[in-house]
Amino acid sequence: MITYRPATPADAEPLDTMARYVWLETFGHSAPPADIDAYVAQHYGPSGTLRRQLADPAFDFQLAVRGEAVVGYCKLGPTFFSGEVPADDALHLHQLYVDPAQHGSGVAAQLLQWSYDVAHARGKEAILLTVWEENLRARAFYAKHGFVHVGDYAFQTGSQIDRDLIMRRAL
Repeated sequence: MITYRPATPADAEPLDTMARYVWLETFGHSAPPADIDAYVAQHYGPSGTLRRQLADPAFDFQLAVRGEAVVGYCKLGPTFFSGEVPADDALHLHQLYVDPAQHGSGVAAQLLQWSYDVAHARGKEAILLTVWEENLRARAFYAKHGFVHVGDYAFQTGSQIDRDLIMRRAL
């Protein structure tokens, strides 16, 4: 059975392990190995961005847990857009990662609903996110859930710059 709950600092190791695994499975082929290594070193591990944000009250994390294993998570926080799209009325969904073994199980939809609930509670009118243009599975999922492409974002992986789509869903 999968349960959903807010993340705590005690979840840092299993969350980081799962997130790194999903990121590498999804994007590990998308850039030269040195760029992938640089990205992973910056974002995962004991001093990585993910763990720092887990401890930062500006970010909210919701976990999907089966037994002791984190099988999915959603992260909300301040936007990093600098004028690409209007963002004042929206909450930024930074990551929604689900273990590939759980794809199609409803975990992602449940985590996405949590993001809507948080946005409503904060008086926001929309959810914004970015998705890599070549991540067709994620793009289809977000489109199915009412997100539309509203702009582009230059996403850096090491020295490589990729095109991410900025997507928005009105609430």
